[in-house]
Amino acid sequence: MSKFDDIRPFDDHEVNDALMSIAKHPMMKSLMNFTFPDKDENFWFEGFQNIHSTSDFQHHYISHTIRQILKQSSENLSISGFDKLEKDSSYLFISNHRDIVLDTSLLNLVLLDNGLIMTSSAIGDNLVQKPFLNILAKLNRNFLVQRGLPLREQLNSSKIMSEYIGSLLQNENRSVWIAQREGRTKDGNDTTQQGVLKMLAMAAGDQPLVDFFKGLKIIPLSISYEYDPTDVLKMPQLMAKSRNEVYIKDKNEDFTTILSGVLGQKKRIHLHAGGLLDKELDAIVLESDNKNKQLQAISQIIDDSIIKNYKLWPTNFIAFDLLHNTAQYSENYTEDEKQLFERRMEMRIDSSDTLLKNSFLAMYANPVVNKMRPCCL
Repeated sequence: MSKFDDIRPFDDHEVNDALMSIAKHPMMKSLMNFTFPDKDENFWFEGFQNIHSTSDFQHHYISHTIRQILKQSSENLSISGFDKLEKDSSYLFISNHRDIVLDTSLLNLVLLDNGLIMTSSAIGDNLVQKPFLNILAKLNRNFLVQRGLPLREQLNSSKIMSEYIGSLLQNENRSVWIAQREGRTKDGNDTTQQGVLKMLAMAAGDQPLVDFFKGLKIIPLSISYEYDPTDVLKMPQLMAKSRNEVYIKDKNEDFTTILSGVLGQKKRIHLHAGGLLDKELDAIVLESDNKNKQLQAISQIIDDSIIKNYKLWPTNFIAFDLLHNTAQYSENYTEDEKQLFERRMEMRIDSSDTLLKNSFLAMYANPVVNKMRPCCL
């Protein structure tokens, strides 16, 4: 038994049996009817019998699902920076995280369309507790981040995941996607948790820290949604945080968030692949040989890249001006766009609650604040 068996996706020889085990599940029928609205069930069910790898499943089915999602819930997906990536090279994409399913799904669609190596992607095991979702995640080449473990088990789990990511990148030439922090960013402030980098560094062994990170070939990824379809769903947790209260999720909250993220209106979306972290990492060694300071510096480099390359939409500028009662960025949006944003906000939250309204606006406004920092202009 491999040490990675508890977290890894399916090997290709396991794919067909796994897929056929959920082929008649009601949720699979709904997913495929959404993906192929003009086809009957025999079309995709018979096609499943010829799927014998995760690559087959992603190419012939899930890529069409993501295109259908984009068609129905967005106006446009634009990209930049991907032309600088080498087609036969694997990369570690460290990304800001706004949507549970779409962030990594959109990246893989872009990689597929540009002839680049697709990713194996991290997903919290708390999100795939239902057997159907667990199998579907593994068919999509997701590997599991084990949550809620006792400290000793958590350390061992992190070490195994670090080794697994390194094995994917360097032994299998498989790209990897991980979020820059545990959980989605809910307040618009995209920052890298040092703990994510500490987890990755567990596999460094005696290798100098910076050399290890250079070997991972890190690409900071900036994902920008014009409208966050789950914005209102993030409010209860933000409000609890503002009151110093412990937030307890509803048992169906994650599933509701997944559906809202997939089907909710996003308008325009932009993905930017930042430059390969290389020379920036060399500079860190010259500044300090302290590992904690080096990790802090690497976190800052990733943050600066993600924020600098984050695409600001009219919604971001509108929210900033509304929050601060100014017209500072009015040249970046039209009056119609402002009215649409205000109408949408009023439909989603109680605007008479000042704290709630300000938290909602800050979610969209904070990327403007962050991008105006000297490092990111």
